[in-house]
Amino acid sequence: MIPSITFFRPVVLCLFVLVFTTCSDSNQETDNRTVFNYNEMAGISSLDPASANNTEDIWGVNQVYSGLVQLNDSLTVQPCIAKEWFVSDDGLTYTFKLRNNVYFHDNQCFENGKGRKVTARDFVISFNRLYDARVSSAVSLLANIDRTEKTGYKGFSALNDSTFVVYLKEPFSAFLSVLTMKYFSVIPFEAADFYGQDFRRNPVGTGPFKFKLWEEGTKLVLLKNENYFEFDGKNRLPYLDAVTISFVKDRETAFMELLNGKYDMLSGADAFNINEVLDKNGNLQPIYAEKFNMQKQTFLKTDYLGILVDENIDIVKKSPLRIKALRKAINYGFDRVKMVKFFRNNIGYPATAGFIPNGLPSFNEKVVKGYTYNPEKVRQLLIEAGFPEGKGLPEITLHTTDNYLEQTEFVQSQLADNNIKVNISVDKPVVLRQAVASCEYNLFKKSWVGDYADEENFMSLFYSKNFAPVGSNYTHYKNPDFDILFEKVIREQNREVKNALYQKMDQMLIDDAPIVPLYYDQVIRLVHKNIKDFSTNPMNLLNLKYVKKEAKK
Repeated sequence: MIPSITFFRPVVLCLFVLVFTTCSDSNQETDNRTVFNYNEMAGISSLDPASANNTEDIWGVNQVYSGLVQLNDSLTVQPCIAKEWFVSDDGLTYTFKLRNNVYFHDNQCFENGKGRKVTARDFVISFNRLYDARVSSAVSLLANIDRTEKTGYKGFSALNDSTFVVYLKEPFSAFLSVLTMKYFSVIPFEAADFYGQDFRRNPVGTGPFKFKLWEEGTKLVLLKNENYFEFDGKNRLPYLDAVTISFVKDRETAFMELLNGKYDMLSGADAFNINEVLDKNGNLQPIYAEKFNMQKQTFLKTDYLGILVDENIDIVKKSPLRIKALRKAINYGFDRVKMVKFFRNNIGYPATAGFIPNGLPSFNEKVVKGYTYNPEKVRQLLIEAGFPEGKGLPEITLHTTDNYLEQTEFVQSQLADNNIKVNISVDKPVVLRQAVASCEYNLFKKSWVGDYADEENFMSLFYSKNFAPVGSNYTHYKNPDFDILFEKVIREQNREVKNALYQKMDQMLIDDAPIVPLYYDQVIRLVHKNIKDFSTNPMNLLNLKYVKKEAKK
């Protein structure tokens, strides 16, 4: 990590020499190059876009690579390497016309170390590579690619250097949104061949920043791509000269480094002590408001309790949660508003609508009627379920992790006040993930983050053909009417029609109650005041190509 340029300890000078390969002028006392510094507590495991399946890896990959299309901060699909595209009338063929001025970063994998121009063939190779489960986490996203006799067994083709074509088996209205995922970045085959298994730590892309060095567990350094193809109108992007990422795991240490000016930004409610930094209304305490700007932004993430409802599974046959009235009673049995205010300092929104989060076009809490705290409804539903005043109702076990213990204890307390007894089991995250995927728990704390900006990504969790462990339907929810609407909406191109269909599906989930929505999350960042044009977006994607860093006053 490169500390702030205003500190001139010997170790800093050595690091500048290492990072920028500058001339060794020992008398130089100023450097006007701008470096954006941030910390990633969870670390980075790979900079291969094919395996970019978590936020921290995606953030790094986004700086180095580009794809056909990209999202703006309003979640609208925009051109990137593809300057335009055309969709056939039947929705099965997507034709992309590529820019002719996009070059891979200079790297020793190329002849004479000079990055070459990107062609449509590079996309064919990059996309086909995603079928290799040894390197790719995107295999399931390719299920609708048509590699049958109809297309010559080729799901992707390069008609010429600037024309790339994708063939689908079925129309899929969210397909362009899917292509904004970092999996679908273009890579040079020369780099994958040259570095082999070590390509994950030797990335070569076309993005606004290029790879310089990576000391795993310590720091990652990226330098400005002087040949980046995007402009702000007249000036070539990016504005920053470098990005450095540290991997300090202790949040108190990281927060102190933010206070000391070593970091320009910390992101996420887990990255600092919200009870110290924020008041109960979610605003910065005055002492910190003097130092930082706080960014809060709708986040495509829903936190919820999942309920296994498949009565073909033995643990469900023996569970009172198989009874819909009890599941609904749990939904009415605690106060989401208080949970968000007192246990999250008003970071997020109470989930009083459906599963689809605030931030997507179909979200409308006036149309999708969710649950609010209502003890009288709980009382009535317990009678309907056969447990008047909770009599005869066995204790229910809720599985969670340490991070969510306070929240689940609040739910436990309020449900107890309403005659529903809950025992909390705290698991390690990896244990919980595996058990939930294997259908071993009746009730569990879970969250879902949108992989792409379409409601289909959230509704797919309840499509019956996506049962876990193969798919992500962890509740094993099955409703034929829901499935019919799901299969209809993924073919629908009209946004207003899609909104209505998604709202109808979301209401079905609320009425059947295989889930207990808790809250819709928010992106939160603490940013030093000298950082300008640093935007946020509901995907929580880190975009640094427009960022400017001014000298501190």
